[in-house]
Parts: sequence; structure tokens; C-alpha cells
Amino acid sequence: MKRIKYFDYNATHPPIPGLLTKVLQEYEEDFFNPSGPTRFSLARQGKIEEARKVLAKLTGKDPKGFVFVSSGTEADYSLVYFAKQFIKTTAYLSPFEHAALYSSFRSLGIPYKVLSADKSGLVSLSELESYLKDEPGPVFVLHAGNETGVIQPIEELAEVSAKFGMPFYSDLIQSFSKIPVPFSVLNGFTFSGHKIGGGLGSSVLWFDPKHLPEGGVFQGGNQENGHRAGTENSPSILALAEAAQIQFAEMENKNKRLEYYRNKIESKLKSMGAEIVAENSPRLFSTTFALLPLDDLDFFMMGMEEKGFALSTGSSCKSRSREAAPSLLAMGYSEEEALRAIRISTGLYTTEEEVDSLLIALEETILSIR
Repeated sequence: MKRIKYFDYNATHPPIPGLLTKVLQEYEEDFFNPSGPTRFSLARQGKIEEARKVLAKLTGKDPKGFVFVSSGTEADYSLVYFAKQFIKTTAYLSPFEHAALYSSFRSLGIPYKVLSADKSGLVSLSELESYLKDEPGPVFVLHAGNETGVIQPIEELAEVSAKFGMPFYSDLIQSFSKIPVPFSVLNGFTFSGHKIGGGLGSSVLWFDPKHLPEGGVFQGGNQENGHRAGTENSPSILALAEAAQIQFAEMENKNKRLEYYRNKIESKLKSMGAEIVAENSPRLFSTTFALLPLDDLDFFMMGMEEKGFALSTGSSCKSRSREAAPSLLAMGYSEEEALRAIRISTGLYTTEEEVDSLLIALEETILSIR
């Protein structure tokens, strides 16, 4: 089987080599239930608390606010669940949130308004201020787009929210450890282990501990300081914390490489007639979202897979169903245009050799379909 050349880091990050083996080998020896009464269990719980302290050091946030959960979807749901205490009439969401966030609001019966955006992929500060002036409510805006990679001005958005006494929350699942995050302005945020090379099974919610309510989404146990019932997935939690340390340490050097790769990829795509979505907006160096000059993307994707390349047509929650990317529709693109979008995302282990191979494959595949 040919080696896959992986360009879908926004969907999931390959596990950091040796990390999962390390935590699982440790778990085979130190397998005790963290919630148990014995000193062995307490020692295991102590390792989870150390992981919490690692995240606190990286973010500058109170360790008491970190709650370990199973997935990004659960983290987003928990964020909304904890924030509902501040929602009197409505909340304000960007049009670029993960489907899990919108579903959480609908499931909990909480009304919300969606902010508008244009082809820059940025939400409007003036519109948010106008909404909050008329009807104050908490604000939820993800930091970096899962599809476009556009980076929202969350410091300015949080400042507008605070002006009206409203908390500001952000989904950091695409930006955490990829770019500097202004953690100090956030009243709550989420991120996920598998997006940073820590493997599946553990994600994180941080919520201001002064406002963390008793209990959580699940009932029946007092784990996670009473905020998330259920025995913790301790190997995954430890992997997440170590992956975060590695990614933060590599951030600056990694981004220099990824910016160079992104420029090469986008130059080739533009030479083939593709449009780079939100090209002039602040974006993750790891992400290119492009509209190809093709009528049928299915043949393109099959051709790239045959050549051994993994990329996607958008957010992982939608890519299998081949629906038009909601982010593009929100930006004013037509459904026909949105169905021509591909996402190429790079990461810590992407090499220049792989990028050069990708450029050849892109050109060959596009020319073969035209």
C-alpha cells in the first residue's frame, strides 16, 4: 500500500509519534480508577490534576476552570450548557461555528441570532455592537474557521461584549496551539486533543470557575470536580496535555514552514484558475480553502486519492455528505460555487517534498478533468 500524503490536518492531526504508545504502556501498569478511594487511585487522579496544571500554565487560566470531556462536540455542548445562566433572551453566534454549537443551542431550547459576514470571512464588530445595544446577550465566535482558516478578531469582539457586560466564548478547536490566543479575554473556550496530535478521546472545556454551576451535562458522578460525571479517560487526558506542550513549543518554527508551504500551494492553485477563499484576510498558515475551476469535484477527489493524497471538501462533519459548505454560503457564495471548494491543511509533520508532490498531483488531476 502506498504511503498516504496527508493534507487534512484540520480534520484530525496525526498522533505525535510514540505518544499514544507511551501513555498506554503507562496505563497498563497504572490502570487505577481515578475516582477510587485507594492511594493508587489518588495517585492516578493526581496525574490528571497535573495535566490540568499544564494547560493552566500554557493558557494563563485558572486550573479549576478546566473540565476534561470526551470530544469537541461534548465540549461545545457543555460550554453552552454552562453559559445558559447568562442568556436572558438571546445569544449571538458567528455564522462559522461547528454544527455542534448550533445543535447545542437548539437542543437546549436557547434562542440565538447569527451574525452576518461577507467574503472576507470576518464578522462585523459594528453589527455585534448594534445587536448588544438593543438586546444584550452572550457572544460565541470561534477563533479560526474550520474550513476557511480565517482568524476572527476575538480581542476586539470580546471588548465589544464586555462593553455591554456580556461574556465572550470561543471555540479554539482549530486555533489552539497553532497561533497565539488571547486567553485573557475569554470567559470560556473549548479545544480538542485529536486536533493537536494527542489522539482521540479527550477534549477540554474551560469556563470561568467563578461561574461554573454545580453538576454538568451528565449526572451520576462527581468526577471533574463535579462538572462532568463519568470515569475520566486518563490516558487520553495525559496525551492531550503532553501534545499541547509539544505543539506550543513548536508553534513559531512550525508556522514559518507552513506559511511558506501555503504560499507555494496557493500560487499553484491560482495559476490553475482557482480562487482562494478570503485570500487577503488573516488566516491560519496551515489552511487553504479554494474554489476549483471544475464542475464535478467527485472526479477530482477520486483522482487525488488514487495518487495517494488525503485532502477534503470542507469541514469533517460535512465532507462525507458533499453539501455546500455553510461557511461559504454565509460569505455570499452561491451553492454552485460552494460545491467546488476543497480544503488543504498542513501541520507539524508536513514536508516540502510532500508539498511539491501535491503541486504536481493538483495540476495533473485538474488538467485531466477539464
